[in-house]
Amino acid sequence: MTTTGGRAATEGYIAGEFSLCVGQPPPEKSTPPTWKWTKLTDVARLETGHTPSRKHDEYWGGDIPWIGIRDATGNHGRTIHKTQQYTNQLGIENSSARVLPANTVCLSRTASVGYVVVMGVPMATSQDFVNWVCDENLYHDYLRYVLLSEFRSFSRFSRGTTHQTIYFPEVKGFHICLPPLSEQKAIAHILGTLDDKIELNRQTNKTLESIAQAIFKSWFVDFDPVTAKRDGKTADLSLSPEILDLFPDSFQDSELGEIPVGWEVGLFSDAVDLLSGGTPKTSVNEYWSGDIPWYTVKDVPSDGDVWVIKTDKHVSQNGIDNSAASVFKAGTAIISARGTVGKVCITGIEMAMNQSCYGVLGAKGFGGYFTYFNLLRFVDNLKQISHGSVFQTITRDTFKSVQSVYPALPIADQFETTAEPLLQKILANRQESATLEKLRDTLLPKLISGELRIKDAEKFLKDAPL
Repeated sequence: MTTTGGRAATEGYIAGEFSLCVGQPPPEKSTPPTWKWTKLTDVARLETGHTPSRKHDEYWGGDIPWIGIRDATGNHGRTIHKTQQYTNQLGIENSSARVLPANTVCLSRTASVGYVVVMGVPMATSQDFVNWVCDENLYHDYLRYVLLSEFRSFSRFSRGTTHQTIYFPEVKGFHICLPPLSEQKAIAHILGTLDDKIELNRQTNKTLESIAQAIFKSWFVDFDPVTAKRDGKTADLSLSPEILDLFPDSFQDSELGEIPVGWEVGLFSDAVDLLSGGTPKTSVNEYWSGDIPWYTVKDVPSDGDVWVIKTDKHVSQNGIDNSAASVFKAGTAIISARGTVGKVCITGIEMAMNQSCYGVLGAKGFGGYFTYFNLLRFVDNLKQISHGSVFQTITRDTFKSVQSVYPALPIADQFETTAEPLLQKILANRQESATLEKLRDTLLPKLISGELRIKDAEKFLKDAPL
């Protein structure tokens, strides 16, 4: 089933990795008992999308979520209920876009190929997607996991020198290896249970970080405790008397306006130590055969997560010793400073980093959590005054161009004490999610290919060290 029109399905065959391919598989390609290869358009209606004209502002800003590439790359594998842009009925009526039902499975087919999301509510998509509305023989979450398991296959299904694209003849030729519906749902349930816990951790972490950020802003940006003490309204604050006693009850003038009495204005760079990174020679294999995580901006955690606990590449101690790289302790804030500038996170484990980043440690008595949130506060300022003709760059002098208000050290120390349990809970959740992700990624290809059947998978889960 397809409403896309255009060229017919390809008659060629391109093998996938597990349970998806282009074209009818050859007879010798075996399947697990009770599973069968099925043309995907026989069990799901194929739809594409479109972009309402950008020249008409009246087509945008409505109540119809519209999925673009950034929604897919930022939410790969998830069910989404909100998008970065919204269209409206007028935009739909004056374009080839269509509003598709909840549970539609979407695959990006051009530019950034292979990203998968599922509609949580009725939505439209751009033309960069192909979308499937599953019938009663195909469980939408099973299709989601098949597509996720075949991420590496999409490069074989694609063509193009500048931008890789999966063209419609190949899409229309997709075949999927289908178990019975009950087994589809059981497979999706096992994988979904892991993903649900990962998502719960992600949402919990967002809430915990928001709480920590709100405390930082209240104390060090809005000066709420000082204002409350001055106005005799301390009952409005949920702070213990011991914490309130640390704050003054009046303000003084400064070059940045009124600040609490006894606090100081200083350069951002005055209260931090900036650490530089380096890259061992890539031509020396032994430098890259170790177990020391090596961080680049590509390793920035998704969803703005606070902690980075894994990296794509690792170096050896020999590589560290023979380069400008150093190993930085856990708890070091990192900011990307060249090319993609202003990405901030904290090291959850010891790691090295490349020269396109700075490590930022608190100095003059200011702790790591205060320093991290203060860095977040000024990151937009740092990005605005970055410079460079080819790549935007934040230099050491850039940090000297930003002024900050610094509290008395006992108040900064109290913030460390207050933020510690919140940030450590975020780290624990992130570490648990990493374990769950590894388990899911181990199970996914085995379940989707039929190598591991449901009873074995349930036992695997029961014995796993969750």
